[in-house]
Amino acid sequence: MEMRCPVVLVHGWKSHPEVWNPLVRRLEEESFVCWNFSHAKLRDAGAEEIGRALMDFIHTMQEKHEYRGEVDIVCHSMGAAVARYMLEVMDGDSRTIPVRMLIGIGPPNNGSSMAELFNDPVHGPAILQQLKGTFVPKTYDPAADRLVQEFRSTGPFVQALRDVGLRNDVRYRVIVAGNTTGTPDFFPLFKGQTWAYSREGWQMTARGDGIVSHMDSHMSGAEIAVLPDDPAALNVAASDYCHLRLPGNPEVVEQVIRFLRE
Repeated sequence: MEMRCPVVLVHGWKSHPEVWNPLVRRLEEESFVCWNFSHAKLRDAGAEEIGRALMDFIHTMQEKHEYRGEVDIVCHSMGAAVARYMLEVMDGDSRTIPVRMLIGIGPPNNGSSMAELFNDPVHGPAILQQLKGTFVPKTYDPAADRLVQEFRSTGPFVQALRDVGLRNDVRYRVIVAGNTTGTPDFFPLFKGQTWAYSREGWQMTARGDGIVSHMDSHMSGAEIAVLPDDPAALNVAASDYCHLRLPGNPEVVEQVIRFLRE
């Protein structure tokens, strides 16, 4: 049987590799090799430092397993933006890491509206107060968070991604969740809605996962899966589709497996 690509897992902002446990179990059942990258100790690092650590990790695994073929990369949240920065900006010319597919789960491909919101002089203080102890630490200063500042939609690293563009040797996939039934339980802190930032200003939308809007995740040319496939799932376990729970959501896990099988 032809060897499947190793799957590199990249967790999100202020997260940890254990969020992938449900997916890792399914990958093992499907006989995929899994390389689970951790940047949990790089709490104060910026995108380039984490991107360099990811590149070094993949090179180390290539050496360890004597493998020089393609890999698939599965990322959650801002981990997808970091992985893209590594692939498109840092490794875009030399292409020392051959990649078959990059799958972003709730990725802020166009910058993070939430990062912009944290810095907004009107809305920011109240939003931070709402999210303290859940999405951000109780003592959190966005101005001191390099990664958040870099991945604002107006930030330099997002602009670098725009300038360089997607790699033509990589197949890009995006998985997002939406609150099509408008249930407040989806993300109670925002009454089931997601903040979205554009040139026209702020808006609240059901097209998002509570933290990352579909507008943030959109990537021209990428294949997009919008979950849940059956809106009735939101009547049973709406909060399982919010941003923080997406890596372990059973439907998300199965969608990742379907992408990787192709």
